[in-house]
Amino acid sequence: MDEKKTSKIRDIKETASDAVEIMRHIGTPGVIESLTKVKDTAKVVNEIIQNLNPPEMVKNIENFRLISENMDRASAKMENTVNHLKESGMIEEATEVIKFVKGKTNTFDGEGLSSLSGKDIRDVSIASKEMLLSIKDLVNEISVTVGSSKKSIFVENVKETIKESSSIYKPKMA
Repeated sequence: MDEKKTSKIRDIKETASDAVEIMRHIGTPGVIESLTKVKDTAKVVNEIIQNLNPPEMVKNIENFRLISENMDRASAKMENTVNHLKESGMIEEATEVIKFVKGKTNTFDGEGLSSLSGKDIRDVSIASKEMLLSIKDLVNEISVTVGSSKKSIFVENVKETIKESSSIYKPKMA
């Protein structure tokens, strides 16, 4: 029993000694400076949290989230459209037609109309028609993409966010 008491007393002494050592370290300038920095950081974080709590800010944050989602969707649609155009070969066809037409129009500059045969004029006409059809398909594809983007609430969210953001910084009339 005496042995238990002495071991408990020894444990208490060691714990008290450890506590005194910890207190001594807490009083050093480095630790005090660190704790002051932690306290200042906590104040700044608290101010930021308080500034984000008003309903206008919560609404703005939600609007920015919706805008981001809509931009992601629009970007994906545009990427799909470009990939579709590449896969269908329309871009390459239009490039070839433009090169062909450019080559044929260059013959007008140097050699005059006499060097063109009926077949050349027919080829230019066919190539121009193909180019216009390719451009028409491209415009239709882009129109579909833009039309579906307009159906989203993207523009409305942007307008509302701008309106609410500007109202935060306007002086309130009493």
